[in-house]
Amino acid sequence: MVTASEETPPASGGAEPKEPTPQGGASIALRAQYIKDLSFENPRAPQSLFSLKEPPQMEVSINLGAQRLDEAVFELAIQINARAISENATLFMIDLVYGGVFEVKNVPEEALDQVVFIQGGFLLYPFARRVIVDITRDGGFPPLQMDPIDFFSLYNQQRGNAGAVKGNA
Repeated sequence: MVTASEETPPASGGAEPKEPTPQGGASIALRAQYIKDLSFENPRAPQSLFSLKEPPQMEVSINLGAQRLDEAVFELAIQINARAISENATLFMIDLVYGGVFEVKNVPEEALDQVVFIQGGFLLYPFARRVIVDITRDGGFPPLQMDPIDFFSLYNQQRGNAGAVKGNA
């Protein structure tokens, strides 16, 4: 189980910490994680495995979707689509939907989207990255190493486009 929580900072001067504020007990816990959908296509194999002269051009897109499953339980799904192109031909394509179930406690309703999409994304993404690395390596290519994502910036950029947690992904 992976948990992230927001705690009240200790009082200054080395004194004992104050009693937690109502939001001080806010937490998000990853209760389950799973591959919801996975597709890997290697349309030109085995020729594509031996004919690479230069690293391929990569196209990668990442989308997040969330839905409320229960009062304090949410599913977050990270969809990663990647395509490697060399000499105007597709070498491989990956479509992954990696899901996680989160329990969120003591978070105001108006902050739920932000907590689920940002904190949930930070907790779930490393596992989805590992699946991408493994599937490209197992497909005969060098592992696709994706950069870490700043989910806070992504959330702020896509806030108007992301589905609300209260709806379906």
